[in-house]
Amino acid sequence: MRITVAAALALATAAPALPAQVFRQKDFDAYVARGLQVLRTPGASIAVVRNGRMLFAKGYGVRTIGDTARVDAHTLFQIASNTKAFTTAALAILVDEGKLAWDDPVTKFLPGFQLYDPYVTRELTVRDLVTHKSGLGLGAGDLLWFHSSYNRAEIAHRIRFARPASSFRSAYAYDNVLYIVAGEIFPAVAGQSWDDVVKTRVFTPLGMSESGTTTAFFTSSRNAATPHGIEDGRLQVVPLDSVDNISPAGGIASNVTDLARWLVCRLDSGRYSGGGGRLFSEAQAREMWSGQTILPIPDPPPPLAALRPNFAEYGLGWRLRDYLGRKVVSHTGGLAGMSSQITLVPAEKLGVVILTNSESDLMAALTYRLLDDLLGAPRPRADWVAAFAQADQIARARADSTLQAGRAGRDSMSQPSLPLARYAGPYRDDLYGDASVALEDGRLVLRFSRSPAFVGDLEHWQYDTFIARWRAKHLEDAYVTFALTPDGAVDRFQMAAVSPLADFSFDYQDLLFRPVAAPR
Repeated sequence: MRITVAAALALATAAPALPAQVFRQKDFDAYVARGLQVLRTPGASIAVVRNGRMLFAKGYGVRTIGDTARVDAHTLFQIASNTKAFTTAALAILVDEGKLAWDDPVTKFLPGFQLYDPYVTRELTVRDLVTHKSGLGLGAGDLLWFHSSYNRAEIAHRIRFARPASSFRSAYAYDNVLYIVAGEIFPAVAGQSWDDVVKTRVFTPLGMSESGTTTAFFTSSRNAATPHGIEDGRLQVVPLDSVDNISPAGGIASNVTDLARWLVCRLDSGRYSGGGGRLFSEAQAREMWSGQTILPIPDPPPPLAALRPNFAEYGLGWRLRDYLGRKVVSHTGGLAGMSSQITLVPAEKLGVVILTNSESDLMAALTYRLLDDLLGAPRPRADWVAAFAQADQIARARADSTLQAGRAGRDSMSQPSLPLARYAGPYRDDLYGDASVALEDGRLVLRFSRSPAFVGDLEHWQYDTFIARWRAKHLEDAYVTFALTPDGAVDRFQMAAVSPLADFSFDYQDLLFRPVAAPR
């Protein structure tokens, strides 16, 4: 396992050792090794910066389960929603240049943009696009991009059909699609795509030469991690999420060597080494780390009770909270088989980035272990690997209980109201678009027209409800419930995730498919 010194970042000529009284590298290495095993993660890459220097950067484990290729400080991972802070930084650059203001209406730059409510369309600002309080529900519209052939412009257009879940600016609900809309502002304002602005205005000045914004960039690397998830109770490789159509919300691929440069810049209010340049002004640095949306503070599961913050807010592409008496600026990222966390403690000039090739909470467990060591948490210190493993067990037990209750209440003797052929035909949802149900070899098959991965065999559950068992790995099964008109024709079908643990991006509940009438 190799350690990259600060000279590799051109941040300093040497990297001093971390204080021995609070951090022991060998102890931490052993802790990571245990975390990989307990939290079922093949590999991780970690970097820590402090006071403008990279203290260490190191890889652990393997890039692909069953292979010997090791993770190192240059191994690429998909950083998923940690991309959002790059999008807001790029917007901040344009704000500094006077090309837009955070409180400009979105329609000033995208005149054709609409949301469901005309009032919200008129009032929605650039700030609203990136602060998760538009009134859309959690993950609204994610099935538009997830394994789909829709491009960014098409997704930005179709989100007008998503019905609001709350009133405008009244509640927090994490959203990806409006970050796509934010990305569409760049061609209108800067004359360049989001990708080009991020590469030329952020990556290049910081020397992030090993980072990119496309799936092709990631898959073409000879040193890229492979995504892993739990399938059929065991850890295995899962299909890669292609995120080109949602890149402004989650498309960057990077490594801890490059991201350490990003952390140092953010901790220095946008300044970067090499010519004394700035990405954005100090005023914009403060704005991005100022609370914009109040976040709910639920009680964590008992093993994680110590992580309950005193305050929680969302800034501009960052989450804000407290830990050990300090303000913490952070974000997580998750795609199929990839999880990441970036954490900054501004008062300490301390930054931590952890990238992993699984869907566990290892990145969080290791982050809090490092914060405890480096911020001097009182002893005895928590075993965060064990705590997150216990929390996962609790969540899975609750989900299993819910599923068992559903199975117990099922009327397994019931039959569909109609012959199966009567359910077949073309369907359309205003938000998603077209789908079809076909009778093949005596079984109904559901297909989403713009999402080739979503081909599911409909297994009868009870009455007029079926379960879509998707043929592609790692997609969440969904209940498909048909409703009939008084004369016995199919009026619509609606969907819901089967597992309580399904990721919010499987927003089946937002879809309402109606039969498409045959042309006359």
